[in-house]
Amino acid sequence: MSGHPPGALRARSAARLGRMRFGLFLPQGWRLDLVDVPPARHWPVISALAARADAGPWESVWVYDHMHTAPLTTGEATHEAWSLMSALAAVTSRVRLGQMCTCLGYRNPVLLAKIAATVDHISGGRVEMGIGAGWYEHEWRAYGYEFPSAGERLGMLDEGVRIMLEAWRDGVVSLDGEHFRPDGAIVQPRPLQEGGIPLWIAGGGERKTLLTAARHADYTNFDGTPEGFAHKSEVLLRHCADVGRDPAEITRTANYNVAIGETERDVADRLAFLRDRMARHVGADEADRQLGAYRGLPAVGTPEQIVDKLGRLKAMGMEYGIFYFPEIATDTAGLELFERHVMPALA
Repeated sequence: MSGHPPGALRARSAARLGRMRFGLFLPQGWRLDLVDVPPARHWPVISALAARADAGPWESVWVYDHMHTAPLTTGEATHEAWSLMSALAAVTSRVRLGQMCTCLGYRNPVLLAKIAATVDHISGGRVEMGIGAGWYEHEWRAYGYEFPSAGERLGMLDEGVRIMLEAWRDGVVSLDGEHFRPDGAIVQPRPLQEGGIPLWIAGGGERKTLLTAARHADYTNFDGTPEGFAHKSEVLLRHCADVGRDPAEITRTANYNVAIGETERDVADRLAFLRDRMARHVGADEADRQLGAYRGLPAVGTPEQIVDKLGRLKAMGMEYGIFYFPEIATDTAGLELFERHVMPALA
C-alpha cells in the first residue's frame, strides 16, 4: 500500500463525485511565456495570476522545474521552481501548489524532502509533490550534473521517492542505496499535512516509472491523448495488480496546452500569435514544430469542442487536468473564456 491515506481518500472522493479537477500552470519563463514582460515585472505578473487563481475556480497552480528555456536554450529568464513555490505559498491562501514536475536529479532527495516540508508549513499544508526522473540533457550538463543513463535516472527516482516518504513519515531517514545513502538525516518539522505530502509521479515509462507509481503514487501524470491515456492506464492497472495496490487509490492526471477561442478563426489567430512569438526566439522551423503540441489536441478549439474532447477523457478516467495557457502573462481573454464555459461544464 502507498502509506498515503489522505491522497487515496481524495482520489476516491473525486471519482465518486464524477467531476474533473483543474490546475493552472503559471508563466515562469521556461516556455518563453515571459518574453514580452520586462524582468522586473515577472514576479508581479506571476503573483497576480496566482492570486487570481486563488480567488477563482482553480484547485491548484503549478510551475515547471527547469532552469533554461525550451524548446531551445536561449538567454531568456527562467525562474527556479521551489523558490517560486515558497513565494506562492506566502501570497496565496487556498489553491494547492505543485510542480510538474521536480527533477529528482537536481536536488538531493533528503534536501528536497526538507524543502517541500518547509513550503508545506509556509502554505498551511497545500503542497503537492510532483516528481520525475528528468529528461532535459542540456540542462543537466549545463548545471554540472552530468547525465546518467535512463536506467540510472529511474533507479534514482525510485530510491528518492522511498527516501522522501520515509522522511515525511518518520522525520528521520537512512538508506544504504545504490544512488543515495542518507544516514540519520533529520527532516523536521515534518509536513503539516497528515500522512505526508501527496505524491505525483510523472512520466509514462512502462517498465519502471509506472511501476514506481503503482507502488507509491497518489497521482500519476502521463499522456493526455485518448489513445495514450488509455494505453498508459492499462499498464498502470497491470502494475497495480502485480504489487497488490488498489488502482482506485491513484488519481490519473494529464497536462494540456490550451488554445481557445469563441470561433475556430479565433483559435487559429491564437495559434498564429504563439507561432510568431516563438519564431522571434527559436526560429520559424522550430516554432512550426512546436505547434504540433497544440493542433488537434484535447484543449485546443472552441469551448464546445474542448468540452467534448475533455469529456471523453473524463469518461476514460482522466480526473484532473493541469492546463497551460501560453499567453496569460499579457492576455487573459482565453483564460477567462475557459473559466466561463469549459470548467463549469466538466466540474
